[in-house]
Amino acid sequence: MHQSGQVRHVQSDGIQAMKQSVFIISNMDCPTEEALIRKHLGAVPGIGELSFNLMARRLTVMHMLDDDQAILDALREIGMKTDIGQQCQPGSCTTCEAETPVVSRRTWALMAVSGTAAIAAEIVAWSGASEQSVAVITLALLSIATGGLGTLKKGWIALKNFTMNMNFLMSVAVIGALAIGEWPEAAVVIFLFALAELIESFSLERAKNTIKGLMAMTPDTATVQLDSGEWEEMAAADVRVGQSVRVKPGGRIPLDGLVTAGGSSVNQAPITGESMPVVKAAGDPVFAGTLNERGMLEFRVTANKGNTTLDRIIHTVQEAQGQRAPTQRFVDQFARYYTPAVVVFAVLVAVVPPLLFGTAFQPWFYKALVMLVIACPCALVISTPVTVVSGLAAAARLGILVKGGVHLENGRLLKAVALDKTGTLTHGKPIVTDVVPLVDRYKDELLQLAASVDAHSEHPVAVAIVAAWQSGGKTERALLPSSSFESITGRGARAVVDGQLYHVGNHRLCEDLGVCGLHVEEVLSRLEKEDKTAVILATEAEPLCIIGVADTVRGHSAEAIRQLHALGVTSVMLTGDNQTTASAIATQVGIDDARGNLLPEDKLAVIDELISRYGKVGMVGDGINDAPALAKASIGFAMGAAGTDTAIETADVALMDDDLRKVPDFIRLSRDTSRVLRQNIALALGIKAIFFALALAGKATLWMAVFADMGASLIVVFNGMRLLQKYVHHRT
Repeated sequence: MHQSGQVRHVQSDGIQAMKQSVFIISNMDCPTEEALIRKHLGAVPGIGELSFNLMARRLTVMHMLDDDQAILDALREIGMKTDIGQQCQPGSCTTCEAETPVVSRRTWALMAVSGTAAIAAEIVAWSGASEQSVAVITLALLSIATGGLGTLKKGWIALKNFTMNMNFLMSVAVIGALAIGEWPEAAVVIFLFALAELIESFSLERAKNTIKGLMAMTPDTATVQLDSGEWEEMAAADVRVGQSVRVKPGGRIPLDGLVTAGGSSVNQAPITGESMPVVKAAGDPVFAGTLNERGMLEFRVTANKGNTTLDRIIHTVQEAQGQRAPTQRFVDQFARYYTPAVVVFAVLVAVVPPLLFGTAFQPWFYKALVMLVIACPCALVISTPVTVVSGLAAAARLGILVKGGVHLENGRLLKAVALDKTGTLTHGKPIVTDVVPLVDRYKDELLQLAASVDAHSEHPVAVAIVAAWQSGGKTERALLPSSSFESITGRGARAVVDGQLYHVGNHRLCEDLGVCGLHVEEVLSRLEKEDKTAVILATEAEPLCIIGVADTVRGHSAEAIRQLHALGVTSVMLTGDNQTTASAIATQVGIDDARGNLLPEDKLAVIDELISRYGKVGMVGDGINDAPALAKASIGFAMGAAGTDTAIETADVALMDDDLRKVPDFIRLSRDTSRVLRQNIALALGIKAIFFALALAGKATLWMAVFADMGASLIVVFNGMRLLQKYVHHRT
């Protein structure tokens, strides 16, 4: 399957436009195939950059060819299975990938025949027949023909392309075993190798299925309101932006939207990683793939299928899989020199002792064949992408979107994290915190009066007062009728409510009205020391109440800072607010260092300073004014990125909700990923070193070497996937 499209145009000066073609290759799931494809396509004129995503079996080719036929021909020359018949639609390559079968029934049947024949050949040989007898040779050839022809074919292709990969090494080992009369062992070896490849393919498919699981969360159909007003079920892909969709209790939400009617609690864990359901009412956003738990919901669609937040998450994680992490780049470079070195050593083992010391040729030649099998670097090379993909998928389950393996690995190196204040440590919008009556009247009555005066104002403080009244009860509470509204510049506003003129404003308005008595001044002073904006409700004759408004600290901010400190990470707050406010918030949440009065360029300078002091520094922010600092930091974290295109596209790490605890979660996951990577490399090399020693001592056989190679591959795959199991449960 393949997709093609033009991604860049150049001016008509004789230079062709660069095009992009995407191919889904069903038998490309190991760095062995990648190296072969890279070498073979690199020789085709007009082909530029190649990008591989082995977990998705996807190859992206940048080229200047008239069509894709030359690429397809080149891929088929080296045995790569791709099909031009089915076109992937833009944004839906995940669907094409999901349709790629892992192993066919025919393959399983052939493997059964191969295994039976190989075991039968060994039994006949053990029963006393010669290993060169007709029965043994016939059974061995049957085993090789049904289970090993694919490996031998790949080995021949590798030889023609001068590529020293695992298929080439295995083919040499099997042919060498046949040459010295080890027919049963040759059959067992090639069967075990083919079986190991199938098991490894299934293991890798399991890691890949973590992303397919996200795709499966979105229903294929939606109940949509037609122009006639009737409701009808249709394919989610056919629903247009702006249409109304209804979701029953217990149903999954098919598309992104804004609630227009009804109320319910929604489990948003696939998007934000939140452990508890979130209450949804009119005006609240809902995301595709989330679960409507209790009530009926109606919402207006804001993103069609292929462009939802979940689609963007899946796309970003898949793209991240194609990026090589630092450890993976190191391993790839190491394997490039390791394999030829081992092959040269094996040749020396086969040739030097017989020539120099007159020893028998066959035992040393057999030892060399065992070394060739052990030399297969697949376990070493596959250990890193499996671990990184597991880490990326685990992060996605936590509501943390990581833009590549490089960021996932580098997170463990963070020594300091800078955090914006407004919208990051705090909610980013003022709310009413205090209502202090100055007369003998109920708080609710006074708050209703103030909200009724401010109902026509767009000032953030006025909006907070109106919201506090309207959302203060079990149902939305009504405002009192008001008239003659007038905004007083720099002071507040006034309006007539129930025939009485009321003023709502700041300290200066209170002084202008002449109602600032000693008690009023005491309350104002107390609220201002608490870093709150004080608002007075008064008539022209007397003050009625003082309302405190503040941008409050998020509930999990202090816990997030405590966790960062427990990880040995220094916390720094950067804000444009004055230093007094900065210090007050820093003290409240436990920040190490608070910097106030900062413009965007000042934040950038602080990040430079922190990098020079600590090395790797993270920056957490949510606003445009944080963009320079986010870009400069070693890792930029975007807050509350759910539903936001820009944050998902630009941040190194996007936190899909407003929970700052995801920053220490990310650092812990990064450290765990790095630890597993080191374990896998040590396991892969350690197992090979042990069997090299056994081979030199004459204690290892060919089939034991295959078992060791297969075992090493499976161990590193399952060890890498432990990350998914560890982070499968969301925070409760």
